[in-house]
Amino acid sequence: MNEQQILLAFAAIGTAALACQWLAWRLRLPAILFLLIGGILAGPIFGWLDPQALFGPLLFPMVSMSVALILFEGSLTLHLSEWREIGSVVRRMVTVGALSTWAVIAIATHYLLDFAWDMALLFGTLTLVTGPTVIVPMLRVVRPKASVANILRWEGIVIDPIGALLAVVIYSFIIASGEGGGWNHSLGTFAGVILCGSLFGIAGGWALGQVLRRQWLPDYLHNLAVLATVLGIFIASNEVMHESGLLAVTLMGMWLANMKGVDVRHILHFKENLSVLLISGLFILLAARLDLAALLALGPAVLILLAIIQFIARPINVALSTFGSNLNWRERALLAWISPRGIVAAAVSAIFAIRLSESGHDGAQLLVPLTFAVIIGTVVLQSATARPLASLLKVAEPAPSGFLIVGANPVARAIGKALQQLGCRVLLTDSSWENIRAARMENLPTYFGNPASQHAEAHLDLVGLGHLLALSPAGELNTLASMRFRHEFGATHLFSLASGQESRRTDKHRASDEHRGRPLGSQAMTYPHAASRLSHGAELYSTTLTDTFDWNDYQSLHGVRATLLFARDREGWVHVATPDNSVQPKTGWTLVSLIEAQKENAAIAEQDSLAENKPESAKHSA
Repeated sequence: MNEQQILLAFAAIGTAALACQWLAWRLRLPAILFLLIGGILAGPIFGWLDPQALFGPLLFPMVSMSVALILFEGSLTLHLSEWREIGSVVRRMVTVGALSTWAVIAIATHYLLDFAWDMALLFGTLTLVTGPTVIVPMLRVVRPKASVANILRWEGIVIDPIGALLAVVIYSFIIASGEGGGWNHSLGTFAGVILCGSLFGIAGGWALGQVLRRQWLPDYLHNLAVLATVLGIFIASNEVMHESGLLAVTLMGMWLANMKGVDVRHILHFKENLSVLLISGLFILLAARLDLAALLALGPAVLILLAIIQFIARPINVALSTFGSNLNWRERALLAWISPRGIVAAAVSAIFAIRLSESGHDGAQLLVPLTFAVIIGTVVLQSATARPLASLLKVAEPAPSGFLIVGANPVARAIGKALQQLGCRVLLTDSSWENIRAARMENLPTYFGNPASQHAEAHLDLVGLGHLLALSPAGELNTLASMRFRHEFGATHLFSLASGQESRRTDKHRASDEHRGRPLGSQAMTYPHAASRLSHGAELYSTTLTDTFDWNDYQSLHGVRATLLFARDREGWVHVATPDNSVQPKTGWTLVSLIEAQKENAAIAEQDSLAENKPESAKHSA
């Protein structure tokens, strides 16, 4: 391929990856489904993409390093506090449960597809892993209870290196058998991989943690340092003991995530973005290498194998792993249904298939199409059914449409009650016990504390919450909360009321717009404005538009006296009004507005002026 063709291929892969991710977001399905379809269309069907010709000998080293980065990113989310809560179930799922899954798949493959025992055992190790690349996107869509979600997430991350390790052992045994090495060689390989991976992973995690904790590098170099260290540890561990790198980077991430005094959140955000890029590209490339003729040649036995994996192997795993646990039958049923295969299975099968085929082992060329059949089958089936099943079993969290409200002052309480009447979940946070007590007297859910505190990080319940309303009279707290929850909720779901001081400050004394929430209300309004209006008789009114009283009639009746805050459409979604958005309420929509009594307009305007110019210390002392 010439330079122009290579550039076009890279551009096409990037465009296809973005299109697949966007489509998955719009349809609320795991992106892997569309990435696989895109890769198959671009590769074996239309012949537009040939990964081997594009990357040459760099293809599989690139795949290996990408998988290492993906595993490291996933292991950064593994905290020992969660492990203590659900550790026994996860430990059994990745040990006893994994062995049972391996045995069922290997036996079924041997008898259904006439695989030799060595190839059947190798295929069993490749397909016993689930993986964070498919589990995490599926969890975003399914949104099961935290007890189920944490187990699936931990299992997906921990089982990846274990599955890869078992695959290495079986692969080594197959190679050694041809050379006369047998079991002694395989057991030596197993011990060597465990020892080498553990030493490199723990040492690398400790060293990198010391660098970050002691601030030996400026903040802007942290991501580069972590990226370079992960790749360095992965390559060095593999050089000492072949295929121990995946275990090393997983242990390295776990060590960093649980090291005291080391904040990995900014690293995790960078790695999450990097993982999305790598996963998108890898799935398209590996799917483009798929041999459809070989896949179709496997016949209907593949469907029987898929049924055995879904309805026998996984339920046995879950039954053995959850015996005696506190999980109810509904949670166990969902665990038994969700086990999609992902990028590690695809990548490792591609690498081993090539090496075994070059060594002359029969059946090795079928490993890749059979693995992709399992990936496609489990992803398609579970993507389409997991969310409805979770809802049917009543183990799904509510949609994240609720509101986290910073402040429990009179303005926040009035808005919280109005949102509750719209059917939204709300949670008010405040460090003032008087405000919290008043909110609880009005039956509003509360969190007593600073929402940006370390305690809130561990205990603030965000289930069902997807918006932030920063309604504190302290502008700095509103800004801090917007920055804290920007990643969880997204910039477009952050809203705030400016404090009186903020409205008078120049740009160089005011936090930038990207760090503050969007202004709340169809008309520009500050916290003192809202508090003053409420104290002078203004109220939050809820009105449903009809054919005889539409949006134009509503505006004509209330005029500037009404500041639209929220609009609930006929599907139940709540839209937040801002001065610059284009909410156009229609018939059947319910509007919530702050409406003043007409006779009090002049008095309120005078009070607003006094409130805006009142010294900040006097306002707080009141």
